[in-house]
Parts: sequence; structure tokens; C-alpha cells
Amino acid sequence: MERIRVLLVDDHTIVRQGLRCILATDDEIEVVGEAGDGRSAVELTERLQPDVVVMDLTLPELNGIEATRRIFKQEKDAKVLILTMHTDRMFVRQSLKAGARGYLVKDAEDTDLVKAVKVVGRGASFFNAEVSRMLLGDYLGEQPPGEGDDDLTRLTGREREILQLIAEGRTNAKVATTLALSLSTVEGHRKQIMKKLDLHKTAELVRFALRKQIVN
Repeated sequence: MERIRVLLVDDHTIVRQGLRCILATDDEIEVVGEAGDGRSAVELTERLQPDVVVMDLTLPELNGIEATRRIFKQEKDAKVLILTMHTDRMFVRQSLKAGARGYLVKDAEDTDLVKAVKVVGRGASFFNAEVSRMLLGDYLGEQPPGEGDDDLTRLTGREREILQLIAEGRTNAKVATTLALSLSTVEGHRKQIMKKLDLHKTAELVRFALRKQIVN
């Protein structure tokens, strides 16, 4: 039987090392690479072609949801397992919309991670109990008041990417360099972001990103 090839994505080296040790306990799983940010995750997925990408959500450069969306866009058969501390409905929904096959919270047992990787690696879906109850509640129409469409859905993928970089403290010029865009294009996107979100200052953009936990 071929081993399940896994790419680990988390911005904390010690977390990646811990995950590697946990997965190394199972002979059916092989960790083939690691990434510390979303942009590197996309590049390594294309190059290494792992069977499963274990993806954190809060990542520099490109957050886990955007990275998942980009991975799924370039490879429809990609299998992404979200591993995060976030249990908010918004994160679960956005992750699934982006193409994730599973969602596991970081307080799970080691055995849950191994099981999740195997299940997702076989092409099925895996959710921890809390997320499963949440999804069932949504299916049954038990969505709590005030948890409808999120403000982020108003933004395009490129706009969300630029929003994160701005919130991380990059100037328009640095954003342009990072994304290989012209300065005028970045400025145009920035104006559209502020217009769609009804924000008027950079500080408001940063507060919005913090509130939505796009950045720490």
C-alpha cells in the first residue's frame, strides 16, 4: 500500500515539528514537506503534489482559506485538511467553500489527527464532533441570529489577499512588489476594498482584519 504523502502548513516551526512527530507514528503516512506561510504552501503543493495538505488558517502572506482556495483552483483533486484553533462558523464555512475536505480543531487528540489524514487521504471528509454539530445545525436551519453572509464575501480573492498584506503593515508599494502588480492596480484594489466595506482609513482596515482574525 502506498503511503499517504502529507504537506504540513503552519507558521510555527515547533507546531510543524510536533505534527511531524505525531504523523511519524503511523507507517501509512509520510510527511514530504513543510511550509510556514500560505504562499509557500501553494507553491509546494504544486511542486510536491502531496496527497493531503494539513493547513492552519492564520498564516502570514496568504491566510489558510485563500491558500486553500488557490490550491483547489490549480488542482481540483487537492485534499486539504484544516487544522486550526478557530471554531467560528465563518471559518468553517469559508474553508469548505474554498475546497477543504476536512476541519479539525487543534485541541483534538493525536489519534484524531492521524485518523483525519487517513480519511481525507482516501477522498472522504472528516470533521471533529463540534464542527459536525455546527454543520448539522446549519443544515437543519438552526443558524444563530446575526450569522448570515460575512462581510468578507463582498471581496474578491485578490482583494482579500491585498487586505491581509495591508493589515500586516505593508505599504502599497510593497504589496505591489509581493504580488507582482503595478502600484496603480494595488491602489485601485485598495479603494475598492474600502468602498465595499465602508471603511475610510488604513487603521479601520487593520481593525477589520483583526476582528475577522485575518491577521493576529
